[in-house]
Amino acid sequence: MSTEREVLVIGAGPVGMTAALALHSRGIKATILEAEKEGRERAGSRAIYIHKATLQLLEEVSPGLGMELAEIGVVWPVKRSFYRGDEVYKRVYEPPKPNTLPAFSSLHQHEIEKAMYRRCLEAGVEFVWEEPVTNVISTEEGVTVETENNKWSAKYVIGADGARSVVRQSVGIKFEGPRKSDAFIVVDVEEDQENPLPIERIFHYQHPDAGGRNVMHVPFAGGWRIDLQLFDEDDREWYGSEEGVREWLPKVMDPKYADRITWISTYTFYQVVADRYTDDHNRVILAGEAAHLFAPFGARGLNSGVPDATVAVQGIAKALQVESNPEERRAAIQAAADERLSAGLWNRECSNLALEHIQGTNEEIKMKREVAAFLAPHIPALGKWLDEGPFGPRSGPPKLSTKY
Repeated sequence: MSTEREVLVIGAGPVGMTAALALHSRGIKATILEAEKEGRERAGSRAIYIHKATLQLLEEVSPGLGMELAEIGVVWPVKRSFYRGDEVYKRVYEPPKPNTLPAFSSLHQHEIEKAMYRRCLEAGVEFVWEEPVTNVISTEEGVTVETENNKWSAKYVIGADGARSVVRQSVGIKFEGPRKSDAFIVVDVEEDQENPLPIERIFHYQHPDAGGRNVMHVPFAGGWRIDLQLFDEDDREWYGSEEGVREWLPKVMDPKYADRITWISTYTFYQVVADRYTDDHNRVILAGEAAHLFAPFGARGLNSGVPDATVAVQGIAKALQVESNPEERRAAIQAAADERLSAGLWNRECSNLALEHIQGTNEEIKMKREVAAFLAPHIPALGKWLDEGPFGPRSGPPKLSTKY
């Protein structure tokens, strides 16, 4: 088998598959190298929420994909926020219009990846499984990708190989930003299809039955995700154990879900962005968690990874057209990298603001929350502020291709 390709995508997650579909949509053959085996199930509580802007991008790179993800996902009709047990905000949404993309779709990343994989196979995307990358060498002329099994060459590489990205480390790009000390327990449970709960997104500030800890309930197709914020003094190992979850979960939702647990994760979040999204020679460009890690509030991970991939492909497509002109070629990649770096920095700031709002350790924000909760029954805009605070700002700088 020849190991020469025009473009290589490293990583077969949703961001890598988005990049492959975007390449295919532009008539560029796509090859994905993936370290793990075909059909693997990855551990952890992963993305469950796709914004409309993301659905639109997926619809563009693979017509019908955005609508498919909307149809198999959940669009919750109600969202509510509580403060110490009292409701401070409720919004009821109109149902989505037929044959149009909704404001969002909530479904587990496993299902997102299955749909994307089918689309990739239909498009003729080449997957090379069990091909872990060990090194990436970039020059002015192209890229060499060394794996445990082969040595590949390409004109361009999209690094979508996740938080521990070998691509990023090989070309000397560094993450910048802090790791937050706050810990969260994230629990996925399977829905009781015979007697399901109402489909509502619920956020609790200082849940009285959870010892004043913040709790969030998010429905997705076939289940629920429950986030519990821990205090500094909490025993993280116990709260994140099956025994611990079985004890605290019945205090914050119907006790039957303690017997329907499918996954438990304990997280402390990084808030980091790559110091640059492309290498010295503008032959490699990063996307998704290879380029940034955010706390999940506001769903900025996958929803920023998809435009990372599509903008990277735009840059590569332009660079391929002007390959004989080094200055224009490099400028095309640099422009794409700079656009998404700007988005990454903005998303990190939004995520930081959301964390500050949730934590309540900032005295000014804490006081604002107290006042807003007291006045929310009389001033609905303050209830809305409490409801939106844990998710961060919703719009971005005009120059960004999407909000995320």
